[in-house]
Amino acid sequence: MVVSMTGYGRGKAEHDTIKVTVEMKTVNHRFCEFVIRLPRQLLVFEDKLKKKANECIRRGRAEIFITVEGEGLVSKKLKLDWELSDQFFSLMDKVKKKYQLDTSVSLHDVLQLEELLSVEEEPTENKDMEQVLFVAFMEALEQLKKMRLQEGVELHNDLQGQLGKFQVVVDELKKYAPSVGNQYRERLVQKLTDFTNGLVEESRLLTEAAIFADKADINEELTRLESHKIQFLDTLEHTEPIGRKLDFLVQEMNREVNTIGSKANDSIITKNVVEMKSLLEKMKEQVQNIE
Repeated sequence: MVVSMTGYGRGKAEHDTIKVTVEMKTVNHRFCEFVIRLPRQLLVFEDKLKKKANECIRRGRAEIFITVEGEGLVSKKLKLDWELSDQFFSLMDKVKKKYQLDTSVSLHDVLQLEELLSVEEEPTENKDMEQVLFVAFMEALEQLKKMRLQEGVELHNDLQGQLGKFQVVVDELKKYAPSVGNQYRERLVQKLTDFTNGLVEESRLLTEAAIFADKADINEELTRLESHKIQFLDTLEHTEPIGRKLDFLVQEMNREVNTIGSKANDSIITKNVVEMKSLLEKMKEQVQNIE
């Protein structure tokens, strides 16, 4: 089963005055990575959320955004810095005495000093919060999973199509390759005949042709390409993450094609090599998106 690493999901849930919205998106990544951004009062659920997401997302980078709206989510308290306040009034007394001032510090003066007063927020305990959070989270996760599977079907079909075109080229090479040695022998005979006026030993021609045929033989590479193709098709049906294995197989197929290209001393084989490399490049781009 092919699963794409890219997807998007969104979920919402409400209860009384609480509303939770969860958005998540996944993109390509070599490993599995989660980035969760959520309000401070929900940090206690972060590990549980990651474990739940990891059941669905096993490779790729996932960014999860959680927002909470509603009343009574936090309690606010006004705090006075008593130590700083003592220093302030002590300093005011010294200033009054030094400069013989008869003015006094009013409450209004104290309230103007932002350093003395601060507002602290503390999350309030809400028994319904966890349930609402996970309802929204699972809805977003299901949408994400559905999108990744749908794109995975398209990737599966595209890769099968590209592999089918690749097989056509391989089949053509299998039919054409045996004739390369004979063509070389004929060209060699003609050149040597022209150069030596027909005074050439046939045994020497056969030896030279045999050496070339051995060096130019690509049957071994074509056989390995067939094996890699079978493994590739088989891997497409696996249920576990397959992206890395498919990437490896594409690399191995590309290596065999490069070897064929290095052995080729024939325009037709060279043309087919170019076509195979083009198809493998398209397959590689698609494989990069698979979990």
